[in-house]
Amino acid sequence: INSSSPTISLYFDQSSVCVFDRREQMEEKLSCDGGHEFKLLFSCPSGLSPSQVSVVFDEAYDRNPHPDHTLEKSMSEIWDARVQQSSSLYNGTKFRYGGYNFNVENDPKQQPHFSLHLGLTDYRTFVGTNLSPMWERFLVPSEDDCIQCQHTSSPLGNGAVVETSDRRILVLQRSNKVGEFPGYFVFPGGHPEPQEVGIISHEGFQELNQCHIINSKVSQEMFDSIVREVVEEIGAPADSLSCPIFIGISRRVLNVRPTAFFFIKCNLRSEEIQQLYSSAQDSFESTQLYAVSMSDLENMASKMPGCHRGGYALYKLMVQDTSDN
Repeated sequence: INSSSPTISLYFDQSSVCVFDRREQMEEKLSCDGGHEFKLLFSCPSGLSPSQVSVVFDEAYDRNPHPDHTLEKSMSEIWDARVQQSSSLYNGTKFRYGGYNFNVENDPKQQPHFSLHLGLTDYRTFVGTNLSPMWERFLVPSEDDCIQCQHTSSPLGNGAVVETSDRRILVLQRSNKVGEFPGYFVFPGGHPEPQEVGIISHEGFQELNQCHIINSKVSQEMFDSIVREVVEEIGAPADSLSCPIFIGISRRVLNVRPTAFFFIKCNLRSEEIQQLYSSAQDSFESTQLYAVSMSDLENMASKMPGCHRGGYALYKLMVQDTSDN
């Protein structure tokens, strides 16, 4: 299965669920607020460990410039306007989502393997394409997600569904100072960072042995980065967290924003984490930490941006898979 396969692409909104597969296509009903809609680009309810996930980092998965020169020029204009509004805004490199391959062997003894395709982009291009008021003009009409978004920055974010020892899920309320969806509920998360593995460009990684080394480092960063985000945003020490399990990729329909989601267990009780939260390194990004039950989480999900509502949907699929087995 690759990222253009329609068998596991799902659309959700507050009023309905639509599943697209090779046999049938149900009518999609859209909610009024596009920021809540999402699409599941990939789902693996049983979860994938680090040994089952690899990365192919290549400039083939970088953004393609749009043929409309006026649209391309608008990126600089939008960025300059944003910088004037906020002097603290700075550019930085990010990994760009470029699709995947998912191999499931016929032999039940063989574990399934997920290969993530990543290019390189930056925050300036993200602001000028995905977050542009004209973001839909950057899209190409196609059922293939990678073709559809070939002209957008599409940096890959990450998010974690963290379960405490007393079986509560941790949810943050975003502060009003953040750039996207201020005041909304979200799972802890951020981005895997190219700088953490020494990447500032594609230069020097073309040789075969270098490709293998950097792909391995980027793959590890996918898992290291989500632990880092949880530690920085929640305040829980890294040694209280289990190894992350990759459960899928969600994309917000508004701004075509992709996010990889993981499930992590924490061996601390929710009240212990609440005490640690006040001293968390990045607690300024949020105003409050909630430790909630599954039923409360369902209610909060309606007040999440689409990519994180997708994270909740991935978690629900994981819970259902666990109960079925």
